Amino acid sequence: MATRLRLARLVSVIDGGPILNQKTARSQIIGAAVNAIGMTMLEETVFDPGTGRIANATFGDYLVPVNADVPDIDVIFVGEPEPMNPIGVKGIGEVAIVGVAPAIANAVFHATGRRIRSLPITAERLL
Repeated sequence: MATRLRLARLVSVIDGGPILNQKTARSQIIGAAVNAIGMTMLEETVFDPGTGRIANATFGDYLVPVNADVPDIDVIFVGEPEPMNPIGVKGIGEVAIVGVAPAIANAVFHATGRRIRSLPITAERLL
């Protein structure tokens, strides 16, 4: 039986100030969270030791997250308006990427007792 690393749920809490468009803001956060899942659990550049060239330079070889890799994602907006902005909004951009890798690493540690300090966190690194 193969060992698999899977996420059951991801919660992203964002201090975005007043959100002007809930639907597009939530979609932005979900996209950033999926990006972070890929960075944390799948994406790795492999170099050929003989030539120094990238050995997985195509999407056939370079793993990126697909629908099956993405758990239920809850997005919660909190926070106060930004006083330096006339309408109080804050940029949310890619802020959802920041906490995902440490959260997954901590979940892996609590589940396995192994502290993984480099990305991607794969089942092979846990064995």
